[in-house]
Amino acid sequence: MANPATITEKSELLFLYESTYSIPNGDPFTGEQRYDDETKKVLVSDVRIKRFIRDFIINEAKNDVYVWNDQSMAEGKESGSAARVKSLKEKYKGDNEIFVKTGDKINCNTLNLLKKCIDVRLFGAISTEEGDAVNLTGPVQFSLLNPSLNKVDLRTHQNTTVFPSKSSNKQGSIGTTSIVPYSLNQIHGWINPKSALKTGLTEDDVKTMFKSLWNSINDANTRSKSNQNSLLLLQLVYQEDKNKLYSVDKVIKIKPKESKREEQLRSLDDFTFDFAELITIAKDQKIKEIRYFTECTSIKEQFKEVKEFKNLDLI
Repeated sequence: MANPATITEKSELLFLYESTYSIPNGDPFTGEQRYDDETKKVLVSDVRIKRFIRDFIINEAKNDVYVWNDQSMAEGKESGSAARVKSLKEKYKGDNEIFVKTGDKINCNTLNLLKKCIDVRLFGAISTEEGDAVNLTGPVQFSLLNPSLNKVDLRTHQNTTVFPSKSSNKQGSIGTTSIVPYSLNQIHGWINPKSALKTGLTEDDVKTMFKSLWNSINDANTRSKSNQNSLLLLQLVYQEDKNKLYSVDKVIKIKPKESKREEQLRSLDDFTFDFAELITIAKDQKIKEIRYFTECTSIKEQFKEVKEFKNLDLI
């Protein structure tokens, strides 16, 4: 059976979701929310977004994933990519596209092996297999750090732990962290069809990524990520792969209601969206169409009369 065709469209992505009294993206060293002190914007990293997507796909168990957050799928005592490659070789032994017989020797094509994993087709991968190293740049990339649309004043939160920090202590310890009262997070991304030729990214893969991104935010159930909601997913599709519009991440604005400051926002009821610039670029000759998905009625109302806006199917 022929392999599905790789994507041919170049596009940019904007994904909006809200966080209320949570920690959208803590620094792994300090646990504190990533934050720009000068702009007062909350920051969310590309790594956090890719982890949301991978974790949802892993839980669905319908696609192979290369990068795991634990060693549950690794074979042997190796660490990192070597362990994961070993487990994938075991799963796909006998596959003629991966194991090629040359004379009396059977060699593994690590590139074809890694391309069995959806996150490799999406985000690329590195493998350091001796004599068969792979370094793939992913066709899907997100901004390194993504600032929120609104300014935020972080709140200090203290809590106690049940377990003592040392065996000599008789009671739990007190911890302090920073909490985000409310942030409207905007994630900016790109899909490059030229890189897709090397990883084999298909339209079905992109749809799986969109569904995983949307649902992973809504379904998050960790202590710091539970109070989050997906609001809007946009795919701005270019007419040609050489086209480019600048500052796409600046076209969506918000307007606080009742003379509120941005730092005082606490829900969608406290502001309105201004999509005027987005609607303007939708009519640009470089844009083929803008596909969108939302469950917010107020957003749907603003988009329904713009013929360049098409529904994005996430069902």
